[in-house]
Amino acid sequence: MSGQKPSLKSGGSSQSRFQVAVVTEASSTSPAPAPTPAPAPAPAEESKGRSRSVGFLDSGALGSAMDIGLPPDVSHEPDTTKSDSVSLHSTGTGHTHISDSHSNTYYMRTFGHNTIDAVPNIEFYRQTAAPFGEKLTRPSLSELHDELDKVTTIKTSLFITVAAALAAKESKGGTIKFGWVKGVLIRCMLNIWGVMLFIRMSWIVGQSGIGLTIAIILMATLVTTITGLSTSAIATNGFVRGGETLSLRVGCDLGSAPHDKTNTVCLCCPGGAYYLISRSLGPEFGGSIGLIFAFANAVAVAMYVVGFAETVVEMLNDVDALMTDELNDIRIVGTLTVILLLGISVAGMEWEAKAQIVLLVILLGAIVNYFIGSFMPTESKEPKGFFGYNTAIFLENLGPDFRDEETFFSVFAIFFPAATGILAGANISGDLTDPQSAIPKGTLLAILITGVTYVAIAISAGSCIVRDATGDHNDTVTDTVNCTDAACTLGYDFSICKEGGCQYGLMNDFQVMSLVSAFGPLITAGIFSATLSSALASLVSAPKVFQALCKDNIYPGLSMFAKGYGKNNEPLRGYVLTFCIGLAFILIAELNIIAPIISNFFLASYALINFSVFHASMANSPGWRPSFKYYNMWVSLAGAILCCVVMFVINWWAALVTLLIVLALYIYVSYKKPDVNWGSSTQALIYNQALTHCLNLTGVEDHVKNFRPQCLVMAGYPSARPALLQLVHSFTKNVGLMVCGHIKTLSQDHARCQRWLNKKRIKAFYTPVFSDNLRHGAQFLLQAVGLGRLKPNTLVMGFKNNWSDGDMRDVEIYINTLHDAFDLQFGVVILRLQEGLDISHIQGQGTAVISESLSFVHLHIRFPTVPHPSPCLSPQMSRSRLWRSRHSAVRKYCGYLTDQRLLESSQQFKKKQGKGTIDVWWLFDDGGLTLLIPYLLTNSSKWGDCRIRVFIGGKINRIDHDRRAMATLLSRFRIDFSDINVLGDINTKPKKHNKLTFKELIEPYRLKEDDMEQEAAERLKAHEPWRITDNELELYKAKTNRQIRLNELLKEHSSTAKLIVMSMPLARKGTVSSALYMCWLDTLSKDLPPLLLVRGNHQSVLTFYS
Repeated sequence: MSGQKPSLKSGGSSQSRFQVAVVTEASSTSPAPAPTPAPAPAPAEESKGRSRSVGFLDSGALGSAMDIGLPPDVSHEPDTTKSDSVSLHSTGTGHTHISDSHSNTYYMRTFGHNTIDAVPNIEFYRQTAAPFGEKLTRPSLSELHDELDKVTTIKTSLFITVAAALAAKESKGGTIKFGWVKGVLIRCMLNIWGVMLFIRMSWIVGQSGIGLTIAIILMATLVTTITGLSTSAIATNGFVRGGETLSLRVGCDLGSAPHDKTNTVCLCCPGGAYYLISRSLGPEFGGSIGLIFAFANAVAVAMYVVGFAETVVEMLNDVDALMTDELNDIRIVGTLTVILLLGISVAGMEWEAKAQIVLLVILLGAIVNYFIGSFMPTESKEPKGFFGYNTAIFLENLGPDFRDEETFFSVFAIFFPAATGILAGANISGDLTDPQSAIPKGTLLAILITGVTYVAIAISAGSCIVRDATGDHNDTVTDTVNCTDAACTLGYDFSICKEGGCQYGLMNDFQVMSLVSAFGPLITAGIFSATLSSALASLVSAPKVFQALCKDNIYPGLSMFAKGYGKNNEPLRGYVLTFCIGLAFILIAELNIIAPIISNFFLASYALINFSVFHASMANSPGWRPSFKYYNMWVSLAGAILCCVVMFVINWWAALVTLLIVLALYIYVSYKKPDVNWGSSTQALIYNQALTHCLNLTGVEDHVKNFRPQCLVMAGYPSARPALLQLVHSFTKNVGLMVCGHIKTLSQDHARCQRWLNKKRIKAFYTPVFSDNLRHGAQFLLQAVGLGRLKPNTLVMGFKNNWSDGDMRDVEIYINTLHDAFDLQFGVVILRLQEGLDISHIQGQGTAVISESLSFVHLHIRFPTVPHPSPCLSPQMSRSRLWRSRHSAVRKYCGYLTDQRLLESSQQFKKKQGKGTIDVWWLFDDGGLTLLIPYLLTNSSKWGDCRIRVFIGGKINRIDHDRRAMATLLSRFRIDFSDINVLGDINTKPKKHNKLTFKELIEPYRLKEDDMEQEAAERLKAHEPWRITDNELELYKAKTNRQIRLNELLKEHSSTAKLIVMSMPLARKGTVSSALYMCWLDTLSKDLPPLLLVRGNHQSVLTFYS
């Protein structure tokens, strides 16, 4: 019956001549079952078998309906999908029975399970590209809004089945996941506590003194702390599993323990700093710095191994046991060491983690051993400069004593590599149980612990060891020597050291910490532990970062290294490549050549991480909502600049080479334009500069993280509806596009209207079109306004308050405009104020600028007409002149009061709203636009004091369950809310007097076909298509009752709200008449605070992924 027009059916049926035929909406290749006669028509617009008004039919036209599957629900309980008006169920005998949908059982059903329209569900917002099967999706806008003969099959998801299968497969061998202590804290501490801790710290104190050494440590800690804060912000902006996780969930939260009974399957792509930068700044910066960061980690293996080898060779030299010479011995020992470390790494993450713990225990033992020894001075150690804690030594070592052309910055350059280990945890974030929590806690705590340790050792060494000592017991103070050093007060004269040649003291002995310690060999073991642990961490990090880079296919020639092996997806090819790079630099065997390269590469990464946070914050994208709040965009920018300064201070030529490499790789990736779309902050910032960069965005696809409500506001003259513009401006300012559409018949001054917007500081574009009616003009605007991504996606209109007093053809045009917007995949927002929106009649047909003062009304107000009947007017008119003059005065006075209230109402969104609530009635999932608009409003200064209250539908016996499910969803979105209310009585029958009020409202617009001849009814319906048929009223009885009931609930719960944002009911095009739809909207929104009816286009505009 597709496309069939209403036709006259002969026969003497006593039933209504406007009947319906059930149109099945399930996909099937088999013919539909034969119609089953029913005693009454089945009004089931939202049932399994939905209905459409198709003409004058007999009652036998009712057919059986096919099951279309369950709508998604949080708990996936087997509630049966029901109709708004009928319930179809099988008895098991092959017969289908129809029960009264308005019985008591109907109203006890779970809200959302008796409609095709889906309630909000967390599964709708999971990754768009589900890699192992179909993604659970909400009904599309077309499935809810198109005419029935155009509706296609509603898809059912295999998501849970696929997830269960993957979980079963994964249970055969669970992946190894680490907590924040083992995975982040330990790794970062081991990387930060490098060789500098034991063999350079004492020398730095000797050169710079205690004061400047603390300054050096604090300066380095400042860089790492800012970078740690930036890393935490990026890592908590959604789920980060090595930067990006494809997770399948069955009844549990992400981040569950690997052996949790709730069967979680997480497919992780570890990439650490590369993911942090690339997903924030895009592939150009991310690809270049990712390659450099992976290379730096590989070279870092060589640096730490060479440091270890140098210590071993020095020990061999002390016992005269060199194999060849010092340089070749370093190469031999370094090669054997890196082979051993490679074996530990390839053995798997579990063995590597156990090795890290052993090394940490040794390292902590060495540090404790040093501090214990510092309290145990002996006479045998005094000639070598160790006297124990002494005030004279502390005061002497407090200031600097730079020698051998050393300066503050050169000493800082030597120390800083000791701080370059803060990303050790982020580099393996794919192997963390909960990286969102682990990375901030572990990284920042590691920076604090290691910073305190460095400061404590600096103060301790400077308080108990002199700068120079001879090591000779005979160098004691005599009466003939004029000695003023601290050693002199302790009985030793080391003044000969000023001439050079001394081998002991802070300035001369790199192994002085072994001298101070209670057990010297344990310090040597600590040196081995620090170097080997750092080398092992870098050996693990480099292949994983490189694997993640290769998986993104930014550099096509490197794709072979993306392959992983084993249950942990170990990058064995990356291990081999890292081994080869490390071995090549080990053969150089010169630590002073290797160190500057590594320091600059790490600092370049730190600079870009900090710049990523600044860039993302500057872009002001709604998708940038980190859970970690202790960051600041300007502090991050300062950290990026500081990192660049430190790069050039350490080694200017190495910094220059690093920047040139980054620039070359950036140009290459920009030229190649890889096919990736990560919703980066670069895209968001370009949007803010769209007037000058629009061409750069033509090849960039939209991303859910960067969705912005770009509004086409049908405001007429901008000054005519200021309340509408002010409210829309509150959630589009600095966030989205706002276009003021004006449909007119005469040419007016375009520049004047734009100047009005600029004067009012409303960031919007004024766009007029010429058309003979609203619908045609709106069609032009909907299709033509915009350029590239600067294109509206949401239509905003004011509610037609006086619709019942005007021509119903205007209502038909108004409703068809809404249908046109949905057909073009626009979201729709309608604002209703009880006083109205249009003040153009006060300003002189909307061409003048409204006065800031209401006293302006006394001088310029005109009263050509009264828009609504006034209670002040007498029903009788006297013919006397006196009576007419008095009547005119009363009429003007009442009109003035009405206009004054209208003007006050029109300015209510211009001022700060103060404390209150924005009540969000998120009844149906439209992609999240109903939730995003209130969130953006609360981000503005005017609405900042308002809190969001969320109202959802649910079932009476599981209200707590529904509330927890919604709280989980909102927390995943990082959207704050003050309360969640689950309404279990939405489906309760409305009050009788409200039903009578609705009946009186629709009475003038009914067709009443039963009271006239068929031909006359057809002619009237064709001439006035907005009229409501009796069959239509019966068909949509349940939906009508729902609007009446919702208005009752709105008055009960939200009468004091500053603003109500509510899911807008949809009317199926070609089935619901304009008058009935208008009555629904009017009934739903009457006698309430300012109300926004919102319906998105059913594409996700919110995401909880980074």
